[in-house]
Amino acid sequence: MSTSCYSQFMAYEKLSAQVEQLTNPQRSDAFFKQFRDAVREGKIEAADLPERFELPKEYRRRGADETYTRTVKDMVVDVTPAYKKWFDGVNEELSQNTRRVAAPKASLESVESGDVDFAAMVEETRRKMQASFAKGQSLGNARKTAAKPAAKRTTKK
Repeated sequence: MSTSCYSQFMAYEKLSAQVEQLTNPQRSDAFFKQFRDAVREGKIEAADLPERFELPKEYRRRGADETYTRTVKDMVVDVTPAYKKWFDGVNEELSQNTRRVAAPKASLESVESGDVDFAAMVEETRRKMQASFAKGQSLGNARKTAAKPAAKRTTKK
């Protein structure tokens, strides 16, 4: 009797249904990996189911136009407020644009506009020049000492 009362308050949902709620379905593989990690670490409660489901992410092979998808094991999730908070955080994290912006190229225009820090460029240039100079000096000194072998004979035959 107590188990039926207990199950009325617990909400269970399939992982496949949770994946469908993702804002960015192309990141479903990353969500699945984080989900498995969270279950393993005990952050959320879930159990394996015998069936499998297809991740919505479409993969492309290099140099080919066709796409393919992956199937993964489905799980049953205990949807608690803690799980909802975890899901919302991960969903937000995965929906953000993850492309890294390249550093601006060093040019007169980028220095004048302030996109590139001129003082940092000067310091980097000095460091490179000093390293190159020191390398040349040590190489020259190494050759100078190696080029002086002891003379075996002092007179010509």
